[in-house]
Amino acid sequence: MNNSNLESLNDVVAVEQTAYEQQNVPKTTYDVFAKSAKDFSQKTAMAFFIDVDNYQQPHQVSYQTLFEQINRTANTFRRFGVERGDVVAFVLPNLPETHYVIWGGEAAGIVMSLNPLLEAKQLSSLISSANAKYLVCLAPTPGLDIWEKCVKAVEHNKQLKGIFTVSLSNYLPALKGTITKGFSAFKNLTGEKLPIPVFDFAKECAKANGEQLDFTPPTSDDIASYFCTGGTTGLPKIARRSHSSESYNAWAIRQMFNGEFTEDLNIFCGLPLFHVNGQIVTGLAPWSAGATVTLGTPQGYRAPGLVENFWKIVEHYKVNMFSGVPTLYAALVNLPTEGRDLSSLSKAICGAAPLPKELYRKFLSTTGVPLVEGYGLTEGTCASSINPGLSDENVGSIGFRLPYQAMAAFVLDDDGNYLRDAAPDEVGAIAIKGPNVFAGYVEAKHNEGIWLERDGETWLNTGDLGRQDERGYFWLTGRKKELIIRGGHNIDPKTIEEAMHQHPKVSLAAAVGRPDAYAGELPVLYVELNAGEQVEDGELMDFAQSHIAEKAAWPKKITVLDKLPVTPVGKLFKPALNQLEVESVVQQVVTEQGCELRSLEVRQDTKHGMMADISLKNANDKQADLEKALSLFAFAYQIN
Repeated sequence: MNNSNLESLNDVVAVEQTAYEQQNVPKTTYDVFAKSAKDFSQKTAMAFFIDVDNYQQPHQVSYQTLFEQINRTANTFRRFGVERGDVVAFVLPNLPETHYVIWGGEAAGIVMSLNPLLEAKQLSSLISSANAKYLVCLAPTPGLDIWEKCVKAVEHNKQLKGIFTVSLSNYLPALKGTITKGFSAFKNLTGEKLPIPVFDFAKECAKANGEQLDFTPPTSDDIASYFCTGGTTGLPKIARRSHSSESYNAWAIRQMFNGEFTEDLNIFCGLPLFHVNGQIVTGLAPWSAGATVTLGTPQGYRAPGLVENFWKIVEHYKVNMFSGVPTLYAALVNLPTEGRDLSSLSKAICGAAPLPKELYRKFLSTTGVPLVEGYGLTEGTCASSINPGLSDENVGSIGFRLPYQAMAAFVLDDDGNYLRDAAPDEVGAIAIKGPNVFAGYVEAKHNEGIWLERDGETWLNTGDLGRQDERGYFWLTGRKKELIIRGGHNIDPKTIEEAMHQHPKVSLAAAVGRPDAYAGELPVLYVELNAGEQVEDGELMDFAQSHIAEKAAWPKKITVLDKLPVTPVGKLFKPALNQLEVESVVQQVVTEQGCELRSLEVRQDTKHGMMADISLKNANDKQADLEKALSLFAFAYQIN
């Protein structure tokens, strides 16, 4: 076994000299925990702290206890009638119990992760679409509305058999815990008349066998999880993932970091556990190696004071690695590191949105820690490629593929069918094929057009555009799937557009992402009004905020155009709107830096994607500051 990280495509190929069947990859997620419990029984698997004020007093869970809780959870769900094809949905913050539900639920049936920030109507629709049999959610808790939203969500879901509630009280200081228990009891006695029974998750699991499963364990081809993809609002597609796809992806990530994903690793988890990164990169993968996962607060990075005190937490737990999105790193580079011992840190992983070069450089210079950029999608379980961050010339690349997973850029015909392999550095559709590729969407109609046939093999079209250089490194140049990625949070533009189409004066609406130095992208909206119509100032914005359920999807700006750009066949042509936003951002930054434009052209570059060609009237000492400011954005630029 290679004891160092994989640092090139040649290293990946070297791993593949051993047949995949001989690599002893766990067949199911349950197998991962069974083996770890045997190998690392009393070692700490998870350290959880409830809030920043109490970060030095963690609740610790050994590998043996983790495995026992997974068994108890699985046996409890099976006792309540959850069979292999049944779905358990959960709406929970980051808690140890969340992991018990995820992995115990996968052992018994299928687990569906739901975002606690979604509104009741959206939760209800997703629970219905998945035909969920049970729901697990947070018990009534002061200051949080998860319970209240879930109560509304189950009203019209007659297929649900019951709700399991998880309480924070056991993790809170004595007085707060007592108050939380009392609040929950009061709500249950005087509150909602639910059409289905409510069960205490901890009490029911305490009755169950923790030593082993009371039923036949899952197999590699069994569906383990449902994940919402294509946006977190509206009616997203629901991806079906097998046990083998999740266990393989955890194993492959471990190979990429084989020199560091060991039992000595302490990895911090601050990303939400309803997201694939939180579950796989800071969960299943390190646990397959006997590492310790430090789970920081139910809200993760969103918790008050966590980011501000992050370096103290790193120092206290001797954190070796953590995973985040560009917005997190943009905040961390502004925090002082003086007096903090960060010597334990070896790497930080960045994913979910493009990483600006200047942010990489600033983080490295501030902390001495390189950022490792990863690329993946829910349909590929989690990760598909990793850039080890070894040199400045590779910054901005998503790296090279994982072992045993093929990844390529294809040139497609006008109907989206495979035409040929793209040449080195030629932009094409990024496609993947391998053991991490999902089993398709729940709704059969959503599977149309996502598969590519090449020489008798089936590949998944990721919807992303990019190129592969001579060394095997991939570079993204755009997205055919039009998600707006705000701080790593996926926003489906259709959600915004469909809401605005309800306005009686709006003829057409098109939402795109505006480049942002902090969030990566912010949603903005372009509209075309019905003939002869006019709108008052603020009218459309007020309408948007009252009709779009999720605040993160509220457009930051609404622009009315006489005509929205369309293709020759009449389809909306969003690249033209993306170019307008890049042009607007460049003009703003140039002005802020005290420079003056001679000319500006924004175009699609065959190699770099969106490119801003900038000519200044007077090149002076401010140009360096301008270049530094522009480098915070994901689009490419050149100053003539």
